[in-house]
Amino acid sequence: MYNDFVLAGPVTDPANIRGLHDPAEALRRIVAARAPFISRGDRSGTYTRELRLWQLAGLDPGGDRGSWYRTVGQSMLPALNTAAAQQAYILTDRGTWTIFHKECGLDVLVEGDRHLYNQYGVMVVNPVRFPQVKMKAGQAFMDWVTGPVGQAAIASHRFQGEQLFVPNASSFDA
Repeated sequence: MYNDFVLAGPVTDPANIRGLHDPAEALRRIVAARAPFISRGDRSGTYTRELRLWQLAGLDPGGDRGSWYRTVGQSMLPALNTAAAQQAYILTDRGTWTIFHKECGLDVLVEGDRHLYNQYGVMVVNPVRFPQVKMKAGQAFMDWVTGPVGQAAIASHRFQGEQLFVPNASSFDA
């Protein structure tokens, strides 16, 4: 299954990124404006993607970005809460955004670029390396989630009528 990442930020959009489809250009504008940006900074997939986007923008994520760049070391919901409270920009996955956005006072400003694609996967843990693994149960789950019933469950999973993920196991060799 997949969803995507989006750059969200203040309705006032001080960095003028609304409607861009290029996340690298959006990050360059955020830096130029010295607009507040909240980073998870927690080794998550979202944080890893954020680092890739900074690199794509030609900006050094390890460099001194100043006080406008704030790392919270938290999961997505606390990071979104911080961004909302500080009227800051943030990278988030659409699933979490869908659940949270009505309460936060931020808007999705950048979306739709291939660099924002967020693929999820499943695999069975290697029992040779991890003998305690329940391989049969893991394989049964993988077969279910990539099969027609699991894919239908993913397609039908919604929050307040909005679909959170798009099933695509048939697009790959599952």
